[in-house]
Amino acid sequence: MATTELSKGILLVSEPFLPDPNFKRSVVLITEHDEEGSIGFVLNRATELTVNDVLEGFPAFNGSLHIGGPVEQNTLHFIHRASLNIPESKEVLPGIHWGGDFDLIRDMISLGEIHEDDIRFFVGYSGWSVEQLREEIDGHAWILAPADAQTVLTHEPDLLWKEVLTSMGSEYKLMANYPEDPRLN
Repeated sequence: MATTELSKGILLVSEPFLPDPNFKRSVVLITEHDEEGSIGFVLNRATELTVNDVLEGFPAFNGSLHIGGPVEQNTLHFIHRASLNIPESKEVLPGIHWGGDFDLIRDMISLGEIHEDDIRFFVGYSGWSVEQLREEIDGHAWILAPADAQTVLTHEPDLLWKEVLTSMGSEYKLMANYPEDPRLN
């Protein structure tokens, strides 16, 4: 079922024919939404890289690095399970936090205390000005959906867009099966 309230902790699901290649068939977790704008991370854009490939001296960790969005792709961000108790992190939704003490994260990974299903790393982020996102939602570029820890830290990011839409009911299930290019149908 779709939600209508734009807030942190919700998912933005792109409509099937959104032309922007940065957000084509994407699912974005909103991690911050206030009077200054919105910040989120694309959950279903995994790369072939790991954090070790971009950070010299980072402990061995097999988790994929994701493209969080088109903004500041020279920055590294992370969302993680709240149960990790990382200082300076911000709660996004029950069970999921954003950011925090990176040195502690690195140390916990080194000690084997953080596993691939506990955390997700992103290069860049998605950002919108105060009214920009509301205008895109009103223009039917995005569908709002509820989020939970299981969805956010899924092991199958390639299937996420379709799975979220399918879980929202029959109208959205139909949308989830639209071909990417209807001219080829």
